[in-house]
Amino acid sequence: MTRPLLEVDGLGKRFGSLVVTDDVSFTLDADAALGVVGPNGAGKSTMLNLLSGTVPADRGNVRFQGQDVTALPASERCRLGIGRTYQIPRPFVGMSVFENVLVAATAGAGLRSHAAHTAAVRALDRAGISRVANERAGNLLLLDRKRLELARALATGPRLVLLDEIGGGLTDAELKILVATVQQLRSEGIAVIWIEHIVHALLQVVDRLLCLTYGRVLVYGTPAEVMSSKAVQDVYLGTELDA
Repeated sequence: MTRPLLEVDGLGKRFGSLVVTDDVSFTLDADAALGVVGPNGAGKSTMLNLLSGTVPADRGNVRFQGQDVTALPASERCRLGIGRTYQIPRPFVGMSVFENVLVAATAGAGLRSHAAHTAAVRALDRAGISRVANERAGNLLLLDRKRLELARALATGPRLVLLDEIGGGLTDAELKILVATVQQLRSEGIAVIWIEHIVHALLQVVDRLLCLTYGRVLVYGTPAEVMSSKAVQDVYLGTELDA
């Protein structure tokens, strides 16, 4: 039996008395895409931070490609194949789009010279942003900033990409372009974990959904199972608070 690409077991994090992630467990296969939904403050972005290593876990463990990476910093997890985007793109605004992606290839993947250049060019192409490679990153509109954020993650050569609300703020037409890009990444064998409030976008890409609330897994299953769950509907419609 093939081992999952990612295994998360009992992951927990608190900041003082505030528990933000509580006993989160799931697995992700190498060819899978997982969507993460939940109300604001549910702990979704914190979960990505724990998976990428930007925030250390207080308990539980994370295994990637069979290796325990729980104690590894973000830089080492990145070089093992975990790439990520951030909810708010923060490119180096005075540098060109290409230079931004080249930094990711060198600092993130540890590539040098021709190999870094090749990785950057390929990442720009896969993210659909080659046409503005020589533009200053600070001049980009939102869709291209999102694409640049994705290109920087792809330049690290990931087996798994963590997407944090990459569709936020886009028009329907722009979101359609972004969804097509993520679908293409899946077809290339890159696994995806995507946090997104725009659920109809997720449903075009993912084969599993996980709903978080108060830092805990409320429901985990197929998109149909999760979206039809009364518990999930209660969280989104507020009947949980009434109770």
